[in-house]
Amino acid sequence: MDTELRQLEYFVAVAEELHFGRAAKRLGLTQPPLSQQIQKLEDEIGVTLFDRTNRRVQLTHAGRALLAEARKVLADAQTAVKAARDAAAGRVGRLSVAFVGSATYGWLPEVIRAYQERHPDVELVLREMPTPAQMEALTAGEVDVGVVRLPAQHPDLHIRLVERDDCVAVVPSEHSLAARSSLFLVELAEEPFVLVSRAIWPGLYDGFITLARALGFEPRVRLEVTEVQTAVGLVAAGLGVSIVPSATERVHRRDVRYLHIDGQSPTVELGVAWRRRDTSPLVAAFLAIAESVRSGLS
Repeated sequence: MDTELRQLEYFVAVAEELHFGRAAKRLGLTQPPLSQQIQKLEDEIGVTLFDRTNRRVQLTHAGRALLAEARKVLADAQTAVKAARDAAAGRVGRLSVAFVGSATYGWLPEVIRAYQERHPDVELVLREMPTPAQMEALTAGEVDVGVVRLPAQHPDLHIRLVERDDCVAVVPSEHSLAARSSLFLVELAEEPFVLVSRAIWPGLYDGFITLARALGFEPRVRLEVTEVQTAVGLVAAGLGVSIVPSATERVHRRDVRYLHIDGQSPTVELGVAWRRRDTSPLVAAFLAIAESVRSGLS
């Protein structure tokens, strides 16, 4: 049997109107083609669907049974079409986004908020992980988008700059420099440093070390940690000073002071990464919002 959805649509129209002329007008047809389609449907399924007289049209018992099921089929078809269109437009589905913890101090929260507002039916899965792990997860297909610290590169990935941030110095609140609003980096030459490890954030680590050497001193690194907030917490404990992105200032603490760096200061960059061959509309929608937020902040 090769009954088509269009035939069921014609049948439902006649069944609801109980008048071929009104049903044809509703469907934008003339009456003869509609009558032919109903006759074809009856021939295909082998039953009479309507009792027809000169005065009226009535559903048969078989017609009433078909009407209930035909309505369900047409509704399911409309639902299926909407689901396909929503998926193609990136409005439904599952999107996995990995991110470095420091991204939550600046650009990322606004992107997530905007994405959820515009795509409430997308299941957004967030996973915090360091940049090297993100690169592996992206190439393995375990996550769809990564928010990574730069520099980072991989032949199978697109990586786009989304945020650049100057660094600030962090000192304990009782430090002799704590009452100031800024300093020159060289003023910290004799201090022990608590830094995010080079293995975790080479851009921050190398940028600071290179600049310090250019200014004539070799930093004394007392501790290396994996997260910015860990470095800030150990500074509060009196174990040294640190260099962190200025966005970290948004996490207020009374036991440390953030000091802007006069003259040259290290800068850090954040990027968004995705697979080169990924044509997912979910990824495209996330990237579009990320770019929109970046443009609004710049």
